[in-house]
Amino acid sequence: MAKNLLIVESPAKAKTIEKILGTDFEVKSCYGHIRDLEKEDMGIDINNGFKPKYMVSEDKEKVVKELKSLAKKSEEVWLATDEDREGEAISWHLCEVLNLDPAVTKRIVFHEITKPAIQKAVQSPRTVNMDLVNAQQARRVLDRIVGFEISPILWRKMSMRNNLSAGRVQSVAVRLIVERERAINKFIAESSFKVDAYFQAADINNKKVTFKAEGPDKMKDSGTAKSYLEKCINASYTVQDIQVKPGKKSPAAPFTTSTLQQEASRKLGYSVSKTMLLAQKLYENGHITYMRTDSVNLSDTAQEGIRNAVTNQYGDKYYQARKFQNKNESAQEAHEAIRPTDMNNNAAGDADTQRLYDLIWKRTMACQMTDAQLERTIAKIAVSTQPDPLTATGEVLRFDGFLKVYSEGRDEEDGDEENEGMLPPLTVGQQLDLQEMLATQKFTRPQPRYTEASLVKKLEELGIGRPSTYAPTISTIQARGYVERREKEGVKREYEILSLKDNKISSKKDSENVGAERNKLFPTDLGMVVTDFLSEHFGKVMDYSFTAKIEEEFDEIAQGKQKWNKMLDGFYKPFHESVEHTMEHAGRAKGEHELGTDPVSGKPVVARLGRFGPMVQIGSTEDEEKPRFAKLRANQSIETITLDEAMELFKLPRNIGVFEGEDVVVNIGRFGPYAQHAGKFYSLKKEMDPYTVELEEVAPLIEEKRKAQAESTIKIFEKEKIKILKGPYGPYIKQGLRNYKIPKERIETAANLTIEEVKAIIEEAKANPPKKTARSKKGKS
Repeated sequence: MAKNLLIVESPAKAKTIEKILGTDFEVKSCYGHIRDLEKEDMGIDINNGFKPKYMVSEDKEKVVKELKSLAKKSEEVWLATDEDREGEAISWHLCEVLNLDPAVTKRIVFHEITKPAIQKAVQSPRTVNMDLVNAQQARRVLDRIVGFEISPILWRKMSMRNNLSAGRVQSVAVRLIVERERAINKFIAESSFKVDAYFQAADINNKKVTFKAEGPDKMKDSGTAKSYLEKCINASYTVQDIQVKPGKKSPAAPFTTSTLQQEASRKLGYSVSKTMLLAQKLYENGHITYMRTDSVNLSDTAQEGIRNAVTNQYGDKYYQARKFQNKNESAQEAHEAIRPTDMNNNAAGDADTQRLYDLIWKRTMACQMTDAQLERTIAKIAVSTQPDPLTATGEVLRFDGFLKVYSEGRDEEDGDEENEGMLPPLTVGQQLDLQEMLATQKFTRPQPRYTEASLVKKLEELGIGRPSTYAPTISTIQARGYVERREKEGVKREYEILSLKDNKISSKKDSENVGAERNKLFPTDLGMVVTDFLSEHFGKVMDYSFTAKIEEEFDEIAQGKQKWNKMLDGFYKPFHESVEHTMEHAGRAKGEHELGTDPVSGKPVVARLGRFGPMVQIGSTEDEEKPRFAKLRANQSIETITLDEAMELFKLPRNIGVFEGEDVVVNIGRFGPYAQHAGKFYSLKKEMDPYTVELEEVAPLIEEKRKAQAESTIKIFEKEKIKILKGPYGPYIKQGLRNYKIPKERIETAANLTIEEVKAIIEEAKANPPKKTARSKKGKS
């Protein structure tokens, strides 16, 4: 038995550290958080200083039992959970559960899992930092209060099942996405005309090359653009002025959590959660430093390693020492940016992990390399018939510097980057030959929808959330059905091009695909209605600056400048008053949008949120005749659907023809589109649209599914409508939509079961339903 027990969070980390420390240490994992707030009564004693009531998670009872046993046998217990607030809280919970004194128990932290870092940490242990623990505790308690008090209001005030919930940071993140969506829906594109002139001149090899010069300010309409071109007929073009200016590009800072998530999304197409999963793996295997950080600091040792890597691979002229400033005031200088632990290591695991490691390695190298040196040439070209000159711009890379290794990606929000090529040698007074002048119609564009990465960037800009919260926030809002990540098809839009060539003006139409989206975040109708309701009744909780202020207060608690329960007291009283007032006085939230009147019945047509999702309703529940309902299609929203589109939805059910002497009818039910034939139901394939699908597509589907059902059928009791079927895990009983397990001892003889035996199995299953196991969080919240 080793003298020392060292507890870490993950088994992968435990293996790596145990190899480093040798036989004196036994390294065990607690598998993340071992305790959480109780579910009953919120798990918080509000009247006793917000004292939390914790319980060991059900799935961690075995882990805790083993750790208790090992702790009793060990001479000393060391805690080596992660260095952030979550990690500090886990160490404190371990002290509580294992009966260790947090004031004397040895706590070690390290930014990387390397032999020098681990050995240094063991030589200089500290104790649990209760300020960090209290900051995490305050966040957990406040978020539990918000969720537990607002969620029941949503259940009562919305026509939905009791699966709605609200979260402090999540609800604000959804609000950002909702507001962007509405801004896009309201946006009206405005057109203008941009003039580009194309000239020819000799290059250094006396070869004719074409280059572009831009016209003056955009023209407001086609008539203005045509008038400009008309004035240029028979004009002469002379180089009026040439300016050559040096320029430079500097490398970006090394990665923080948010910038890594953004760049991995832009360059590798990784989701935020995938990036963090792979980064965790790289950290635990000793390849990179800790991956939850908002610091851009690099240690002296790291800078020395980068300097050696740069000079050895590219030479001294490519190296430039740099120190970057943290934008976030709460970022701790003692923490480091995300970087490789060894710049000489190039291998880091499977393909996806390797791609992320390469990205981190290149960014780290580039941040200590020289600027890229540019030379920009700006030529002004006078037009004899116009007052304003044209402008030609060229850019030449004189020295690549850090660009030899890495170039930072861009978001759509940043606009298009002009890739300026080289200009041929030009001289002042030189006459130029115009090849063609184009006036192209351009349209303004709305701000793009958020990607996961650009949402992280926005949250960070607003001061909402911290490195450990970005990925869980984005995963949660999608899991709750408030936001979905999906594609959107573009639509064709015509634009006009006017051309002046050989002193003749012509016009033509062309088209472009606009509005296409890929992997963007769209709010669902549910997300929009919930956001409106929360914004109306809980304006403070949904306010961006208030949410950022709460984060600042958590930082103050972590720095020992504020008492955590005093901070919660200041939040809770006004918040709870809002909760009670809303529960009593707020009306139901349906998100109704009146679309118009049904041309046949004259009844009102309304798009709204129903119990099973967004739908259109014709008529009112107060009418003698029952209202008619139709479910919205996947790409439709109650906010943007038109009356014509709504009426199309009532074309279902559709009779698409006769197959084997029976009608085939397609419709949409609770579980999606289906075809009905001879009293049986067949789910349509994903690619089949119930509004357009034809009999030729559905008939083979019916035959295929019928054959599959026949092959899986062991026995049928027609009168009782009960079947014994083959399943992937063995035979089972099906009655209606319910499935029942066959006892193990009867599986081999399932085909011989009588109807009495089958009924007895069903009754036994109903009397003793399987227990639902409570889900608890694994790892960090």
